[in-house]
Amino acid sequence: MTTIDRAQHDKLANAIRGLAMDGVEKAKSGHPGLPMGAADVATVLFTRVMKFDATDPRWPDRDRFVLSAGHGSMLLYSLLFLTGTPGMEMDDLKSFRQLESKTPGHPENFMTTGVETTTGPLGQGLATAVGMAMAERMLAADFGKKVVDHHTYVLASDGDLMEGISQEAIALAGHHKLSKLIVLWDDNGISIDGPLSIADSVDQVARFKACGWRSERVDGHDPDAIEAAIRRAQKSSKPTMIACKTIIGFGAPKKQGTSKAHGEALGAEELAAAKQKLGIPGGPFEVPADVLKAWRGFGAAGVAARKEWQDRFAALSERKRGEFARRLGHTPPAKLDRTILAHKKALIANPQNVATRKASELALDAIVPVMPELVSGSADLTPSNNTKAKGLEDFTPKTPKGRYIRYGIREHGMAAAMNGINLHGGFRTAGGTFLVFADYARPSMRLAALMGLPVVYVMTHDSIGLGEDGPTHQPVEHLASLRAMPNMRVFRPADTIETAEAWQLALEHTKGPTVLALSRQNLPQLRTDATAKNRSAAGAYELLAAEGGKAQVSLFATGSELELAVNARKLLAEKGVRARVVSVPSLELFLAQDEATQAAVIGSAPVKVAVEAGVRFGWDAVIGHDGGFVGMHSFGASGPYKDVYKHFGITAEAVADAAMKKHNA
Repeated sequence: MTTIDRAQHDKLANAIRGLAMDGVEKAKSGHPGLPMGAADVATVLFTRVMKFDATDPRWPDRDRFVLSAGHGSMLLYSLLFLTGTPGMEMDDLKSFRQLESKTPGHPENFMTTGVETTTGPLGQGLATAVGMAMAERMLAADFGKKVVDHHTYVLASDGDLMEGISQEAIALAGHHKLSKLIVLWDDNGISIDGPLSIADSVDQVARFKACGWRSERVDGHDPDAIEAAIRRAQKSSKPTMIACKTIIGFGAPKKQGTSKAHGEALGAEELAAAKQKLGIPGGPFEVPADVLKAWRGFGAAGVAARKEWQDRFAALSERKRGEFARRLGHTPPAKLDRTILAHKKALIANPQNVATRKASELALDAIVPVMPELVSGSADLTPSNNTKAKGLEDFTPKTPKGRYIRYGIREHGMAAAMNGINLHGGFRTAGGTFLVFADYARPSMRLAALMGLPVVYVMTHDSIGLGEDGPTHQPVEHLASLRAMPNMRVFRPADTIETAEAWQLALEHTKGPTVLALSRQNLPQLRTDATAKNRSAAGAYELLAAEGGKAQVSLFATGSELELAVNARKLLAEKGVRARVVSVPSLELFLAQDEATQAAVIGSAPVKVAVEAGVRFGWDAVIGHDGGFVGMHSFGASGPYKDVYKHFGITAEAVADAAMKKHNA
């Protein structure tokens, strides 16, 4: 047990409470209740338990702290300031929730040094932490516990545990026995609407135990009891949840223990009364010198541990040190380009008329041997997603070197865990499901785009082409909706060559996530070239030029419909109309090109027709509002996929007819 007497602890915790109250009061916006109630828990973590060096917040072997209850952000900002994290000054606390400040309303990892992950949507932090704990175990298996040996701590709220993603996350963590994951639940019994009892009666301790966790209850305002519980958790072979019974808005005479303390400033009168009751001296944003000095001491206490780690790291071979640095920096392997080129050349020599989901598997078979940090997986759709490359072993408690994760039917939890694995460092992730189930994963996908995480989503069964499963499984609006998401790149490759190029672009991209939308049905290999140039990199390119003169029609297509455009070109030629075919593997990547590049690819043909087995939304930027579009205008239908295509009029004949109508108009 760390020797910190109760009086000293209270001064340290009250510094958090005072800054949190002041920050929210000045902004006239925010959530003071959680920082005030959870200050004792956070103080124990940062002064007695956690391994961290505030002077080097990116130290690879630091313990991770995830504030899943992101609405209580002033708790984290106060801790960063008090411990002396570079870049967090008192003026930043005074700028809480102001435009372009380092202290936004909810923690953003790309804005604030020391924030491990963006949180705010409840449950996301907890689920992301599961991925962090997975990554710690995998990285330790690769490089040894002398350089990778740390915990992931989560401070979660009632809301985090009520959100559905929490069940997916804790079930996954319990199954994998992620013993270095410790969740501290701020059990204050209050939500925005009032007492939690009006909406929820779950025994959370029992629930976590049922999912394979160790769980217990403690007084969240007893620092010694909190520390003792965490020490017990550190020795467990299971992940641990500690229910810390707290009082929301602790210290506020009239508002503590009520929803009034949750999401609004206390008001000047209540704030002053709270400070008087707690014995917090000074005016707004004032921290007693001795208290700040003590906090800074705890912030620097990890310097020695970090230096010892640096010595152990230096003892590794030069090759291992270089590989560790490369992987933590998300730098693609030097051999990746050559590997993709060799794979494309092999496909040209031996064409494969296969579904692009199978083409993706072929690409992975080539990539995995040169990219040991690639962690693949699926939400219980491995045989359908084709995400398990040759040689990949399952990640289990007994095989931490396994690089294939069986996520179970947990699309949302999978996507969040993938975020956590990437945030931790050392790995890249790819996870599979059906494209239509992007709906189940979307909140985590959105956060990946917001944070700029290089996650790859292998989303198969990308259209009505999946056939008999019917409209519940047939995505029609999903391509458009994912393309609309900022910083999300969507590829819908048409054959094996484009699929390989899409994988290359996804893995070389380190500033955001990528969706690979892949077909269930077999497709012909239309590309006949395999140069070092990645033709998909511009998002679109001319696959076939018009023959016999200047093009009269430009046909644009993605994925499985590129074959229809190629066949429509032949039908138009029989009618004396010259057409060219443009493949558009990534519509939004193409629209991000400069005007000259776009104009050159779109061409000057007076008739423009696009074909895609999805909705039109987004295509007018290429074909114009008066352009022809052959695609979906409703939900799908159940039946053999060729019949379904005919039923909805998505055929080569329909494409040719649409072009002829425009040509003859």
